[in-house]
Amino acid sequence: QVSLVESGGGLVMTGDSLRLSCAISGRTWSAFYKLAWFRQAPGKEREFVVAVGYTDDVLMDLDSVRGRFTIYRDDAKSTVSLQMNNLKPEDTALYYCAATTYCSGSDCRSVRGYEYWGQGTQVTVSS
Repeated sequence: QVSLVESGGGLVMTGDSLRLSCAISGRTWSAFYKLAWFRQAPGKEREFVVAVGYTDDVLMDLDSVRGRFTIYRDDAKSTVSLQMNNLKPEDTALYYCAATTYCSGSDCRSVRGYEYWGQGTQVTVSS
């Protein structure tokens, strides 16, 4: 049984930093083709934030987080982290960790491309 457990969310002020972590267990680490972070704001669809592959290739489409968010994978600890700097109120959302054993093309940036999900950790940025 694959388990993804996020931690590190919280209530912060504009301009603060947070580091989210996701501990993944239940399957050989090398089986995961990509590890990703998604987020879902109230009343909105879940959106892709960033992903990292087993070769450390990074996918990031959101211009709004580019230069502020960085994804890290720690193969020794079977964790994937999201460092978020200079947080803004529009970053407020429930952040989900996700993992897939395979995806291709646009699926690697989509909810449908990921088989395994965490329960989410709330990030609230106050102005």
